[in-house]
Amino acid sequence: MNARKMLAGAFIVMLGMGMTSFKEDDRNFQISKNLDIFNSIFKELDMFYVDTVNAEKMIQTGVEGMLSLTDPYTEYYPEEEVSSLKEMTTGKYGGIGAAIRYYEAKDRIAVVEPTEGMPAAEAGVKAGDIILSVGGKEMVRGDMKPQEFSSKVSEALRGEPGTSFVLKVLRPLKNDSTVMEFKITRKNIRTNPVPYYGMVKDSIGYLALSSFTENSAKDFKKAFIELKQKGAKSLIIDLRDNGGGSLSEAVEIVNLYVPKGQEIVVTKGKVRQAQGSYKTQNEPVDTQIPLAVLVNGATASASEIVSGSLQDLDRAVVIGSRTFGKGLVQTIRPLPYNGTLKVTTSKYYIPSGRCIQAIDYAKKNADGSVARTPDSLTTVFHTAAGREVRDGGGIRPDIEVKGDKIPNIVFYLMNDDLIFDYATQYCWDHPTLASVDDFKLTDADYEAFKKLVKSRNFTYDRQSEKMLKSLKEIAEFEGYMTEAAEEFKALEKKLNHNLDRDLDYFAKPIKEYISQEIVTRYFYQRGAAMERLKDDTDLEEAIKVLQNPVRYREILSAPVKKDEPVKKEKEETKK
Repeated sequence: MNARKMLAGAFIVMLGMGMTSFKEDDRNFQISKNLDIFNSIFKELDMFYVDTVNAEKMIQTGVEGMLSLTDPYTEYYPEEEVSSLKEMTTGKYGGIGAAIRYYEAKDRIAVVEPTEGMPAAEAGVKAGDIILSVGGKEMVRGDMKPQEFSSKVSEALRGEPGTSFVLKVLRPLKNDSTVMEFKITRKNIRTNPVPYYGMVKDSIGYLALSSFTENSAKDFKKAFIELKQKGAKSLIIDLRDNGGGSLSEAVEIVNLYVPKGQEIVVTKGKVRQAQGSYKTQNEPVDTQIPLAVLVNGATASASEIVSGSLQDLDRAVVIGSRTFGKGLVQTIRPLPYNGTLKVTTSKYYIPSGRCIQAIDYAKKNADGSVARTPDSLTTVFHTAAGREVRDGGGIRPDIEVKGDKIPNIVFYLMNDDLIFDYATQYCWDHPTLASVDDFKLTDADYEAFKKLVKSRNFTYDRQSEKMLKSLKEIAEFEGYMTEAAEEFKALEKKLNHNLDRDLDYFAKPIKEYISQEIVTRYFYQRGAAMERLKDDTDLEEAIKVLQNPVRYREILSAPVKKDEPVKKEKEETKK
């Protein structure tokens, strides 16, 4: 009987192995079959379709369709685009150091911001300059889309360090415009991951990090040590709008504040190469200094590793709004003909054991859309001290600060280049600014801006009018319009487009964006960061917490259970 059972058991195991093997063989057959079908369809189209097909474009479209079934971070880079991927990961490229974009008013490309200390800025190129030609070749759009045109000009401006060319621009002046030429020598450009750091209050240091590119941890460490030398006894780390980058750079930054040998990130994927553990490798700089980390909805990826790890280890108070929720890791894979595939290979888990990925791209809706994981389906994890934290949906701040939403009118003022053009106009009348601290946009300045807006016959899309129109259509369809006609008329009157009113009502946020644009013209990214801090509710909350050691410790401590005081009283009674 036992022998019969053993034989039956062995048969079941072998059958199971056989079924697994069968499934794998079937999958391999399906892959081979469909690749053969794809190849055959293209050959038939290329040979028999009535018009000549664009082979590269057709196959590229097929690749894009295939990748659309994965996640937005899995991307194919053909040979001519690999340099942009390299720039994204290293922060380096050969060029002149200037941000550019399409400028609709002139149907040309405009310089948005030269980088401080780089060839464009040193040659005298300014924000607002309209690019006419690069190296004698005129830069005109033709039938290109604006994005394609921008890419073309960007490619022309870049090149091998040490090569020179003549840049011809049209510079708008107060009463006229003038054509100017600059001889510029390209050099290795590296975007600065630490745009600003300094003391913000008494002995509180502030350090902004904009990206996690190659060697960003070294730049961060250098800035931190300088702040300590200036007397910083606590630190605010600003990771707002930081979209992430290198995982290893993030671990190095966490290492500045936690002991050597601490596991920060664990990655888990389908293949062995995608699985790993990242621990701190060096002796920390300071394990005691109080930390506050500022985050928002654009804080993602490596930024979430830093903020989430410091939260899980009870090493920093996280302040702001919930982060983006990107818990995925990408790996670079080489392809034939010098192409590259950036592919998501694993998920990462921070010290508490949680993965903060907000969207499950494997569960797409029929229309291809995806939704964030609802809070009700997230799981509770615990920090080192026992505080509750959750997975899925990004990092939830210890102190949530609700930021003001950008009004609709600001978006359209920026989109129509009105804020950009006013900043150019402002620079005509103010050749220099003494300092960022002394700058203030006056009421007279804002009146001049309003005058410019009105002179351009500015209009913008009002969401309230759109919604009211939709509501009227629904009410009419459902038969309520006759009874509600008077109410709709009253509402239409109240929601009537009034530009003067809106410019006054939204003056505060509009002034903030104008001020940042103006200050950037004189003091670059450093100045823009300083200007943003002048009225910053997240920063103010961080300062309050760091100035209150008792509250700081309470936030980072495990919550006291309700029955703990009772137990203590019973113990004292026994004594």
